[in-house]
Amino acid sequence: MAMFRNPRQFDADPFTDLLFNALLAFTFLFLVALMFLNPPAKTGIINPKADFLISVTWADNSPDDIDTWMEGPNGQLIWFKNPQASLMYLDRDDRGMTNDTLLINGQTIQNPLNQEIVTIRGRPPGEYVINVHYYNSKTHNSVPVTVYLAEVNLALKVLHYATLMLERVGEEKTAVRFTIGTNGQVSDINTLEKSIVQVGKI
Repeated sequence: MAMFRNPRQFDADPFTDLLFNALLAFTFLFLVALMFLNPPAKTGIINPKADFLISVTWADNSPDDIDTWMEGPNGQLIWFKNPQASLMYLDRDDRGMTNDTLLINGQTIQNPLNQEIVTIRGRPPGEYVINVHYYNSKTHNSVPVTVYLAEVNLALKVLHYATLMLERVGEEKTAVRFTIGTNGQVSDINTLEKSIVQVGKI
C-alpha cells in the first residue's frame, strides 16, 4: 500500500529563506567589521608618538632631586622650567619624594619610583646633548643615575644605557650625546662632556 505524501511537505518557505539569507549577510558583515576593529598584532611595533625616548632614573624612595637637561641642534634647551622646545619634551619631571603621592580609591599611596622622561617627537637633524644635574639633596650622598636612550619608532632599539655617579649638589655631567642625520639615522653616540646647565635660569 502506497503511503500518501503531501507534495508541500518539503517545499521551502520563502519567508524562511529570506530570513536565513539575511542572517548570513549580517554574519558576514559582522566578521568583516571585526577584522577591521581588531587588526593582527605586529610584534615589535609600538605607538609612534615619539621617535626617541630618554629615561633618567635613580634609587627608589630617594629624596634627592636629579634634573634632566637637553640641548637641541639649534641650542634650544629643555629642563623643568622650560619643558618643551621644538620637538623635545620633558614629559615627566621628578623631584625625589616631593609631591610623589597618588590618590587611589581614596587612599594616599607613596610612589617610590624616581624617573624623568624626555621624548623627541620627530627627527630634526643635528646634535643632541643630554645632561644630568644634581639639583637638590636631603641625604648629601652621592647618587648613581641610570640613563637610557632608545629609538622607539617604529621598533624599539636601545642606543645607549649607562650609569654615572653624581657626587654633590650642583654637579652636572653629560650622560650622552648623539647626532641625527638628514636621513633620520643616528650616529656619533658619545659621552664627551659639555656643560649646558644655565644656573641663572634655575
